Amino acid sequence: MDTAKGLSDFGKDPVWLVIVKAVLIFLILVLLTLFNIWWERRVVARMQHRIGPNVNGPFGLLQSLADGVKLALKEDLIPKAADKVVFLLAPVLAVIPAFLTFSVIPFGPTVNMFGERTPLQLTDMPVAVLFVMAIASIGIYGIVLGGWSSGSTYSLLGGLRSSAQMISYEVSMGLALVAVFLYAGSMSTSEIVAAQDKLWYGLILAPSFVIYVISMIGETNRAPFDLPEAEGELVGGFHTEYSSLKFALFFLAEYINMATVSALATTLFLGGWHAPFWIDEFWAGANSGYWPVLWFMGKVLAFIFFFIWLRGSLPRLRYDQFMHFGWKRLIPISLVWIIAVASIRTINLNGGFDRSYLFAAIGVLAALSIVLFFFDEKKASDAAEAEEAAVFDAFAGGYPVPPMPGVEVPTRKVSTTSSTDADGGAS
Repeated sequence: MDTAKGLSDFGKDPVWLVIVKAVLIFLILVLLTLFNIWWERRVVARMQHRIGPNVNGPFGLLQSLADGVKLALKEDLIPKAADKVVFLLAPVLAVIPAFLTFSVIPFGPTVNMFGERTPLQLTDMPVAVLFVMAIASIGIYGIVLGGWSSGSTYSLLGGLRSSAQMISYEVSMGLALVAVFLYAGSMSTSEIVAAQDKLWYGLILAPSFVIYVISMIGETNRAPFDLPEAEGELVGGFHTEYSSLKFALFFLAEYINMATVSALATTLFLGGWHAPFWIDEFWAGANSGYWPVLWFMGKVLAFIFFFIWLRGSLPRLRYDQFMHFGWKRLIPISLVWIIAVASIRTINLNGGFDRSYLFAAIGVLAALSIVLFFFDEKKASDAAEAEEAAVFDAFAGGYPVPPMPGVEVPTRKVSTTSSTDADGGAS
């Protein structure tokens, strides 16, 4: 694929048009955030047989705006022990990268905008997807610095747990995208969308798609992976000490990151702005003009509905289970899948051979991987059974300590002797 030819439409816009497109992206993200907050409340309310927002505005559509005004009018507190400069900078570091990642997301094809021919994308580059991953990783600094600068132990622990979670699932997310790069032959977002004009990568690279979807939920700290904000463990997580507009910025960053990972999944796996269900086969204009913006936003909202659906359906995981799943399940599976995809692509480019042998080898490797995973679980269960024989003393160090998973606590015998009252009768 000729990357230089594919990127030739970019870098020619006048300055005023670049500013207009940047402002439009900003407005879309802000309005999408307000809508997503309202939509999440309405959908979860319907799942739980409640009404949801229905007072402020028609159907409660202005509820999110009312919440924003409420946050802005709250008292702005800074803890005495906080590092004020970093404390104020952390929300900015979290929210600015969330906006920047949309600069390389294609919303549609080349159109006529205010008399200028321009693509519905702010910019593009040969390594656009790596740019998104790099910018998204900067947001982790905002979270960990927000927890550290608060001067609170709970906030520090929340920031560390959140950063460990996001870094871990960024690894599996990045590995899930390697197969897309191998098939598209480019890391440019516009080129990847163009390569899916006939068949979406979410269909032919289904394992990568599934791994990415799981990773994006862990990356955005959403249920059932919202462990850094577990109320019973760490109060509010890294933003415990934040209030008013600074807390609103963290809240805004979370919802924009939901839109970012959804837009990236749409771009890389669901054909981007191409019409779904092969509508373009019987409607020639489905992929021209401004109609593709509708298809793109529809796919993004479908992913966001999936986020909301999970939040209303699944309970929160335990932290060690969550990290174990990422490092010992998702990452090894991603590596095996990358080897399989790379082998298939190499064989196809070199003329090919009987694919039945290749598919058989991939099946054997997959079966061995599954067996090894169960063998690992078997060893863990054997070790847990061996530890059951040891008596657990919850007060060995002078403080009550909960047992480790798999260790049974010996039950205490409760006396059942009945007491007698003053008249000698049994009470």
